[in-house]
Amino acid sequence: MPSDKICKTIHQYNKEPVSGGDMQKLLDIAKDYSKVKNYVYNRYGGIASLSKIYPGYTVQNEMTESGYRETLGLPSVYFYLAIFDALGEIKSQWTRTKAKLAKLISKNDGFTTEEKHYLRFLIKVNNAFEAVLNEKPVELTAKMTKQYEDLVVKVDIGSMHRYLCRQVRKYHVKLHTDKADGFAMAERAYRYADHGIYISIKEKRKRIFIPLTDGNQYRSQLYVKLYPEESRVEIKVPVGVAVRHHKDYRNQVGVAFGFYTMVTTDDGNQYGTELGEHQLVYSEWIRAQASSYSHNKGDNPGRKKYYAKKQRLEESLHSYINQELNRFLREEKPEVLYIVKLPKPQAGGKNKKINYSISQWQRGYIRKRLEQKCREQSVQIVEVLGKDISNECSECGEPGKKADDRFICPVCGYESEEKVNTARNVKKRGQGNGVIHKK
Repeated sequence: MPSDKICKTIHQYNKEPVSGGDMQKLLDIAKDYSKVKNYVYNRYGGIASLSKIYPGYTVQNEMTESGYRETLGLPSVYFYLAIFDALGEIKSQWTRTKAKLAKLISKNDGFTTEEKHYLRFLIKVNNAFEAVLNEKPVELTAKMTKQYEDLVVKVDIGSMHRYLCRQVRKYHVKLHTDKADGFAMAERAYRYADHGIYISIKEKRKRIFIPLTDGNQYRSQLYVKLYPEESRVEIKVPVGVAVRHHKDYRNQVGVAFGFYTMVTTDDGNQYGTELGEHQLVYSEWIRAQASSYSHNKGDNPGRKKYYAKKQRLEESLHSYINQELNRFLREEKPEVLYIVKLPKPQAGGKNKKINYSISQWQRGYIRKRLEQKCREQSVQIVEVLGKDISNECSECGEPGKKADDRFICPVCGYESEEKVNTARNVKKRGQGNGVIHKK
């Protein structure tokens, strides 16, 4: 995609309820799509297939030769997308496994510096990693071979290889999905017309028609999410959106995130001051419904109304978050935005009601939407180190005290709202040596 464009997901919805017959035909595709993914997970998710999953065409050819598509009767426009969908998730799973291994290696005080360096080399170099796990000779390019040989002479490779294999057996898992509520579609699987979309089904040369709420037409790979209980579908469309450049966006802004007030800037401006109220309404309703459902599970007539109400509450909450983030960017006009990694919900505490509300904090959604909007508006995000950032005085840097949402420094006498002090520290660290990485 050109550098002046970014990917954005557009959503389309059915205008009329999808009939039971048509929904079943879509569910049949989704079910087979899920079967293909599980087949790939099981067959290629282990160490023996590491050499095949990059870039994946070997898997594609073997799946074609297996005859599994003919067994299912699944059109190729769905079959091959399911394969590469599963392969992408297998690669992500291996990335997570390697990240876990890297953490274990770093924390292991029993390893020497040379041993840690050697193990990190194996994790980083795919050919070496695959060879060690499958007990094969390590074969690398001339340049990499020289580096590998320099590391080998400093460690007991037998011990190192056994350690790596043990940890992979312990932490790497093959994926599996029980979900069969959606599928991806290639361009050949659909056609826009008549203010709707025609979707290919498993029957040859036949399609079902779904009228849409908008008349927009796209030419790209789509994803169809099914909601059979609500007789509706949601179509997700990736589109390229032009990046906007603002001449008047010249400010450098530090921000602090919160549960009750979404964003506080280093100048004391606040956005999303009603976020806490929205989140409490949402979490209290979820909590009450969960309790009611668990007590009356046997007599419960279904979850259709529950999911419909849950969706309305989520949409209302997300709409408020997006409106306030848009207002934040529009009014602050940042060229560079300094942020700290969002904290995880704190475990424990005496008040179960508050704990449950905190667990429903939309921090991940806020972060994702802020990053997307900054990319669209060409705003640079700088992430800074967050350790003790709320406890330091933004004036003198000494530890201070917090009480009743206020920060007080006993050394220099500085006093401010707690989040303002944090936002000032975020900006200071971002402009100094506290940068972790830039996005």
